[in-house]
Amino acid sequence: MDEFKDAKRAYEATPIPEELGGRVWAGVCQGRANRRRARRRRLLRTVGSLAACFALLMGGLNLFPGFASAAADIPVLGGFFQVLTVRDYDATQGQINYHVSVPEIQTGSDDALAEKVNAEIQERVDAHLEETRQLWEEYREAYLATGGTQEEWDQRQMDVIVDYEIKSQTDTTVSFVVNLFQGSFNAYNKLYFYNLDLANDRDITLEDLLGEDWVAICNAAIQKQIDASVDEQGFTYFFPPDKGGFTTVDEDTDFYISQDGAPVVVFPQYEIAAGAAGAVEFPIGR
Repeated sequence: MDEFKDAKRAYEATPIPEELGGRVWAGVCQGRANRRRARRRRLLRTVGSLAACFALLMGGLNLFPGFASAAADIPVLGGFFQVLTVRDYDATQGQINYHVSVPEIQTGSDDALAEKVNAEIQERVDAHLEETRQLWEEYREAYLATGGTQEEWDQRQMDVIVDYEIKSQTDTTVSFVVNLFQGSFNAYNKLYFYNLDLANDRDITLEDLLGEDWVAICNAAIQKQIDASVDEQGFTYFFPPDKGGFTTVDEDTDFYISQDGAPVVVFPQYEIAAGAAGAVEFPIGR
C-alpha cells in the first residue's frame, strides 16, 4: 500500500521545474506557504443548453480597463430568477491568457441569498485573478534572479480560466459549480459548489435531499462505489482510510444536484484518491 502514501506525498510536494532548481522554487513556495494548491489540468467549460443571451457593455465590472463586459441574460427558470454572465471575455495581458465567464443571480427583488452568493463569487474571482498575477510576477523575479534569461522567460505563458457550469434547475432552485483554474508551471483548479433554494432564501443541504439519515446514506453509497472500483488484481485509486482515504461525509462535503434531483458528492483531486483519478464524484441514490 506504499503507493497510496507516495501519491499523497506527491500532492503535498510541489514539483520543481528543471530549469530553476531547488533554490528558486523553494523561495517562491516559502512566500506562499499557506496557499492551498490542487492540481487538475482538465477543465470542463460548459454552460448547458441555454438558448437566449445578449451582450451589454459592463466596463465597470472588469478588472481590465478597455475590455467590454458581456452580460448574457439567460432566463433559466421561467422568470423567477435569471443567471447573468456579468463578465465574459478572452484576453491576453503580457504572457497571461485570460478566459473569464462569471455568473450572477438576479431575482428581481431584494434577495439576501442571491446577494450573498453574488458577492462571494465576485470576491473569489477577483482574488483568483489577483493571486495569479502576483504568483506570475514572483516566479518571474525568482527565475531571472537565479540565472534565467529574459529571452527564455518571454517564451513562457500562463492560462487563467474562470467559468461555471449549471448542473440542474427547477422553478425555484439551481445547482451550479464555479471553476477557478490556473495552468502554468504549477497548475491548480478550485471548484466552488452552490445549491440554492431561492424561493425560501436558503442553501440546499444533503439532509434536505436525503433526510435525517443523510450521513449513513452517503457513507454507504460512497463506500459501495469505492469497493466496486477494486480490480481483479486488488488495485484501486482510492486511498485506504488509515492513509487518508474516505471515512465519512460531513456538513462541509461538496456536492451538486443532478438533473434527476439526486445529490452527487464530490471530492477534490488527491483528497481521497491518487491524482490519476482526478476529482471523484459519487452519485447518491434516494
